[in-house]
Amino acid sequence: MSVNQSHAARTAEILLDIKAISFNTKDYFRLASGKCSPVYVDCRRIISFPKARTEIIAMMVDLIRDRVGLDYFQNIAGGETAGIPFSAFVANEMNLPMTYIRKKPKGYGKNARIEGLLGSGDNTLLVEDLATDGGSKFSFVDAIRQAGGICHYSSVVFYYDIFPEAAQKLQDHGIELLFLTNWEAILNSRNIKSLLSSDEINIVSTFLENPEVWQKNNCG
Repeated sequence: MSVNQSHAARTAEILLDIKAISFNTKDYFRLASGKCSPVYVDCRRIISFPKARTEIIAMMVDLIRDRVGLDYFQNIAGGETAGIPFSAFVANEMNLPMTYIRKKPKGYGKNARIEGLLGSGDNTLLVEDLATDGGSKFSFVDAIRQAGGICHYSSVVFYYDIFPEAAQKLQDHGIELLFLTNWEAILNSRNIKSLLSSDEINIVSTFLENPEVWQKNNCG
């Protein structure tokens, strides 16, 4: 999983500018898992900033063109819920049909899990806002495949890129991850030193080097 350095740097700059990346090195953020973290990524903020949104989607489409080719895909899919707006933006830019995948069947009517029209054999790109260890993508990819679609690629704005097992998990599931930026680009951004002191950067870096050990030592 290689990264376009120019896109990575620019996307990192945008995310910091719109405060999609947050830092709390004193009290820490409490995550849904119950663990704590000195960093928090909220790519949902992108949808509220038209200029940032337009530039990020353009870079994502460029990445798809460079890595795979736009003609390869017949469908753009988004996972409930954060992936839905991003898949819509990409589908519109690529002039392709869009579908979205529910986390679970809706439980009434047709009891559908996939909304929209997914053709049998359609090469489908799963678009999401971010990926941590990649595991959350598997359920959506499996749903696409079970419905007759073909899904070997997922595209995200932000990839944590700090979990050693993530790349192998994705490979084992037959998925190539296309991402615009990651933590390395954030910490190398020209804006970072105006946001964090050297001590705060050190705390964040220590967390990113080994989140599990850091959380054992710092999360009460």
